[in-house]
Amino acid sequence: MQTLESLLKKGTTILKDNGLEEAGLDAWLLLEFKTGKNRAYYFAHGDEPVSDETAAEYLTLIDRRAGHIPVQQLTHQAFFMGYEFYVNENVLIPRQDTETLVEEALKHLGDVEKPEILDMCTGSGCILLSLLLERQDACGIGVDVSPEALEVAKKNAGILKVENRADFVESDLFSAPYFCEKGGKDSGKYDILISNPPYIATEEIETLMEEVRLHDPRKALDGMEDGLYFYRKITAEAGRYLKPGGWLLYEIGCTQGEAVSTMMKAAGFTGVQIVKDLPGLDRVVLGQKQEEIHV
Repeated sequence: MQTLESLLKKGTTILKDNGLEEAGLDAWLLLEFKTGKNRAYYFAHGDEPVSDETAAEYLTLIDRRAGHIPVQQLTHQAFFMGYEFYVNENVLIPRQDTETLVEEALKHLGDVEKPEILDMCTGSGCILLSLLLERQDACGIGVDVSPEALEVAKKNAGILKVENRADFVESDLFSAPYFCEKGGKDSGKYDILISNPPYIATEEIETLMEEVRLHDPRKALDGMEDGLYFYRKITAEAGRYLKPGGWLLYEIGCTQGEAVSTMMKAAGFTGVQIVKDLPGLDRVVLGQKQEEIHV
């Protein structure tokens, strides 16, 4: 019979042999998921026997990870902004880089009372739901073209107990008439329009690591020919859905800052700036809708 220690060693070896750079970490995460034992328990009880059934299930997970299926898709768990989200093959796995986008949104919401948020291309809902968790007075709408992604977002809203402040709409960006009826006391206006849209140029997708190229949904990656398609579409319409003084915030690829900031300025947004992430790469572009002037 296998023990916790022998299983971990076996899992690590299999993953190393298949070229996974973080074999030890991945093997541990899957062992913890399958057995429910944390590191402290493991170090104290590494010689504890593991049932044949659990061992077989663990090694099945290891084999799937060896095939470059992301750990998060195997465990259906991803952590973002300190919160746990359910994920599956229908949504992009939340990345730490995207936390910069959420942090900037929180800064620019400032002292806005009862802010209303519109999250385009919501996917798992991690951006919108994190904002609602951080701002207990906020409400918002998440939009996605994928009904499968929206089911994940709704599930996360329920798990995180914010379903009474979050709504989700299936729409190809702004095509749903829903937007004329929701938000801003039925004005269809929001304090924040935020988006992490698909921004990988089509021809670059084949160069991505296997975990992303083969297992993230392509529609969550493909930003069309130059990667800027969705920025153009959203920026052109965003002003109609923002309150005066409201903010438009995007996550961007690290080489897209100038292009996106230029199109936002051309659309009339002010105070446009590029924000770097923790590694120092361009990660967010944001700008403000001008206040309406009444003469």
